[in-house]
Amino acid sequence: MVLSGKRILLIISGGIAAYKSLDLIRRLRERGAAVRPVMTAGAQQFITPLAVGALAADHVYTELFSRQDEQDVGHIRLARDCDLVLVAPATADLMAKMAHGLADDLASTILLATDRPVLVAPAMNPKMWAHAATMRNFETLKSDGIRFVGPMAGEMAESREAGTGRMAEPLEIVAAAEALLGHKPRPLSGRKAIVTSGPTHEPIDPVRYIANRSSGRQGHAIAAALADLGAEVILVSGPVSIPDPADVTTVHVERAEEMLAAVLGALPADIAVMVAAVADWRVAAMAEQKMKKQPGEPLPALTLTENPDILKTLDHHALRPKMVVGFAAETQDVEANGRAKLARKGADLIVANDVSPATGIMGGDRNSVTLISAAGAQAWPEMSKDDVAIKLAALIAERFRPE
Repeated sequence: MVLSGKRILLIISGGIAAYKSLDLIRRLRERGAAVRPVMTAGAQQFITPLAVGALAADHVYTELFSRQDEQDVGHIRLARDCDLVLVAPATADLMAKMAHGLADDLASTILLATDRPVLVAPAMNPKMWAHAATMRNFETLKSDGIRFVGPMAGEMAESREAGTGRMAEPLEIVAAAEALLGHKPRPLSGRKAIVTSGPTHEPIDPVRYIANRSSGRQGHAIAAALADLGAEVILVSGPVSIPDPADVTTVHVERAEEMLAAVLGALPADIAVMVAAVADWRVAAMAEQKMKKQPGEPLPALTLTENPDILKTLDHHALRPKMVVGFAAETQDVEANGRAKLARKGADLIVANDVSPATGIMGGDRNSVTLISAAGAQAWPEMSKDDVAIKLAALIAERFRPE
């Protein structure tokens, strides 16, 4: 286990996101870490030391001037007797104290006294996060060597506001902690993954083709995230303008038929993530020469034929991967269409997203997806395509964890 034997001092500050720290403790201990909790006065307004202590199986430290705690394990010892100081959630107030060296309670005193790596997971209202003072403190802390995970974009728990300020999910924080401690998690080592990405170009003649607006950013990011977790990744990419990911074997194709052949040629595999926006149709017969406009003549008729269904073919193949993930790019009724695609294709998971022009997702850097499986649907908040990739790769890795 990557975190086995590691000692993590978890500082929980005030905010509704404090409830996530309970799951975070569980995730850390699952991986063999010892968690010693410190709670601010604000944190105790949202969750109880009793719940935190029960999950951590350790004493919860709350007071700087506690005679019993200082005699047993003083604040300086708390600051040093660990491998990592993790602050989750970190409020704007606590970040301000850290940036300015204030130490008026146990948490801020530990953070000033520690010589261990510090990882911070901010959580606050979007306007508080975007405030110039918070941004200054953020930059100061980064320049001081403090590492951050999040915050993420999405709807706030305490209001109907949306924006950047949500605390990163527990699994994302765990992954960041593992990386910071120098033990890169490789839960997919020994596994092989096939990822498709980008559009396909279906030629009409030597000059023109049928295509769509896919940039390949999401598929390439997923390939990189799976490789980062140790998988051997074969990326089958349609025509894109972005570079190939590092540590990934990339096969370049143009047409849907070529993409299908490359996917089947990469079997057997453990994982398949079909992200590519494959053109549904191609012209039945490509013109050998450029089709010319002729004044006074009718427009040329294009006879279309259906392209092969790569996802469905893979789902019903004798060498079907253990986990098959499909993507559904929709412009309306996203969840309903995603459910229909799940039933029609036979995939284990469909990642559905709204790509209508107003969203800016096609060709953009951000995404908002809904994961649909036989167990139900889960909507993720809007985040960068890199963050979607990291989160999806972590979910896939969970499916392959030993029982």
